[in-house]
Amino acid sequence: MIKAQTSTAGGELVEPPQRRDRISAIALILAVGMAFGLTGCVSKLAEGRVRSALVASGLSDANAACMAERMTDRLSIGQLRKLQALQGPKRSLADWTAAVRRVGDRQLIEVTGSSALLCATGFAPEKKRR
Repeated sequence: MIKAQTSTAGGELVEPPQRRDRISAIALILAVGMAFGLTGCVSKLAEGRVRSALVASGLSDANAACMAERMTDRLSIGQLRKLQALQGPKRSLADWTAAVRRVGDRQLIEVTGSSALLCATGFAPEKKRR
């Protein structure tokens, strides 16, 4: 029989190394699982905010929803904040892509441009699901 706890010379109880390792592993797995879960929540919140901003700037609800899903899947929170900081009227997909070009972030330009094109033409898988 394996003892769950052992005593030291001072009389305090100490966990055996194997049990401590097992508990540490379980804690790590739980922490990673929670981090992935929270990332999903953050992503959905960001998607909603991006979609709302696109609709508010004049894009159709269908194109905004499609683009928001693609963009939040492919861009970092920092890049999405750059988009949020864009000023000026953006009444069409062309206006949006022109405004994004001025930011100077290559990935941001590529993702926004490809999202606009694929969503507007209906070729984006995200558009087909809606």
